Amino acid sequence: MRSFPRAVDLCARDGRFASALVASPARERIGLLVEADLSERMLAGRPAPRLVLDEERLPFAPESLDLVVSALGLHWTNDLPGALVQIRRALKPDGLFLGAILGGSTLIELRTCLFEAEAEVAGGAGPRVSPFAEALDAAALLQRAGFALPVVDSDKAVVRYSDPLKLLADLRAMGETSVLIDRPSRPLTREVLARALALYAERFTDANGRVAATFEILTITGWAPHESQQKPLKPGSAKMRLADALGTVEHKG
Repeated sequence: MRSFPRAVDLCARDGRFASALVASPARERIGLLVEADLSERMLAGRPAPRLVLDEERLPFAPESLDLVVSALGLHWTNDLPGALVQIRRALKPDGLFLGAILGGSTLIELRTCLFEAEAEVAGGAGPRVSPFAEALDAAALLQRAGFALPVVDSDKAVVRYSDPLKLLADLRAMGETSVLIDRPSRPLTREVLARALALYAERFTDANGRVAATFEILTITGWAPHESQQKPLKPGSAKMRLADALGTVEHKG
């Protein structure tokens, strides 16, 4: 039921969020929507207003925005805590940040198989898949950035592929391959990859002969602080015992 006169879609890519809003009643409650992305090519052809920017160096004035949304893009930033701080500073008091990032269970099957295969074949292993935040970590990052009323929700989607190579091709087409600087110095050999794919097919094939790939999406919500927001009660100020509220008997330890 809120209205947001000035909004930014951060990591807008090809405008999927704005396109989804067209058919949504929520569009009437959002005024100016600026689509912003690091890639000029991704924004090409999108209607104005659009803005090419670095998500880690936001150009917005303090307290100038009512809403910032970001759908599955901020997990690519090198300094996620710093990006969240900048978002919070750009929001007006009681402004809303609503984002989605990939969570810690994402590609757990692929990560496990790559690690075990490299350890087995090469005698040692390092990270081959980008790290993802856990739900508790995401909540702590919101608090660290100064957001009030932080909320994190987790949803898991399991996608099925005919074989693991189809998953790798999909990740490349999505632009979601690893860009880790601290990756192992030795390249991923064909022998290691073959062993990883064999482990993947052996452990994660279902009854229909398809392999599973998990994607966890963390939806993170935070508000720029404002005096009107609800505040937690002070310790010791409760007027009712928890046991009474639950209708149970209190047992003192």
